[in-house]
Amino acid sequence: MDLSPTPVGTLARRWQWLLIAAIAGWLIWLLAPVLTPFVLAALLGWLGDPWVDRLERVGRSRTTAVVLVFTLMILLLVLALVILVPMIERQIVTLIEALPTYRDWIVQRALPWVEQRTGLELVAWLDPERLTEWVRGHWQQAGGVAATFFGYLSRSGFAMMAWVANLVLLPILTFYFLRDWDKLVERIAALIPRDHIAIATRLALESNDVLGAFLRGQFLVMLALGAIYAIGLSVVGLKLGLLIGIVAGLISFVPYLGTATGIVLGVVAALVQSGGEWNLVAMVMVVFVAGQMLEGYVLTPRIVGDRIGLHPVAVIFAIMAGGQLFGFVGMLLALPIAAVANVMLRYAHERYTQSPLYAGERSAILLDSFIDRKAVDQAQPPQEPEDK
Repeated sequence: MDLSPTPVGTLARRWQWLLIAAIAGWLIWLLAPVLTPFVLAALLGWLGDPWVDRLERVGRSRTTAVVLVFTLMILLLVLALVILVPMIERQIVTLIEALPTYRDWIVQRALPWVEQRTGLELVAWLDPERLTEWVRGHWQQAGGVAATFFGYLSRSGFAMMAWVANLVLLPILTFYFLRDWDKLVERIAALIPRDHIAIATRLALESNDVLGAFLRGQFLVMLALGAIYAIGLSVVGLKLGLLIGIVAGLISFVPYLGTATGIVLGVVAALVQSGGEWNLVAMVMVVFVAGQMLEGYVLTPRIVGDRIGLHPVAVIFAIMAGGQLFGFVGMLLALPIAAVANVMLRYAHERYTQSPLYAGERSAILLDSFIDRKAVDQAQPPQEPEDK
């Protein structure tokens, strides 16, 4: 009796998996506000699990290893806050004090320069009388916006309570994810159909390698770039160099966005600070060019390596699509899903190149005949040349 799956049965199973994926996506969209601390804690637990396993291999118990890794995470977070918060606070005070200077530079230099080259009237829109008339002419829309704003403020108390609850839950959930991560993986593996366990294990390991190389490596590159930009801009004399460098380093998690943002902010800050002189602007550009060279030739090859497989365009699209569909939870899940999708696409490409649809029947016949002829030629003894 033939027990092989029929095409109808295979198609039905595929539709079942699609239905399960659709239900999971709907649940994530529905529970997105609640899932934020759980997803973030799961990511932290996944990042810390290798360190817990290393401590277990040297003889520590699981609970002791989790406590040590969790304490190290808390200490690193507190150390970063103690060092960075006072520095950022001083930079923000400097920025607030320099706001009138930036306003004068925009009104007196930047906008007239743009007007001369584009023919647009931009400075006139900043005239107080014209702004007052515009507000009077659009008071109904302004009233609607104000009503919406105050309505948001009335609901912000509940939002603030939710954020406080999430902050309280995050360390608790992270601890439990660290402690029970291996058990969770075993339970998920036990749910996989036995005839697919080998390929599912392979794809899961590849996804873990890709995502781990990207997140761990890119996080270190982000910290290194933030330090390079902040120190470099401060050394060349930019007053807001520390703040701009930190912002550029943090945004560099999205490829090319951090450098572009840092260059724009650094050039504007240099022009305002120097009064239009280009010496400081040139030094700022040197800092960012040096940072990009270090990232391209030293940081990324040594820290991240070539195991990522995630194209920058795919990273940007995944983050934007996740945020659009599921909000902040979608942004957290975007990169893991992109890593898994990348591995699945490579596996699908591998299966496709091995299928008759790609190779074709004629190519297989020609290849077999070529192999048969070669085997016959090798089996025949070499003929001696005839004597003339």
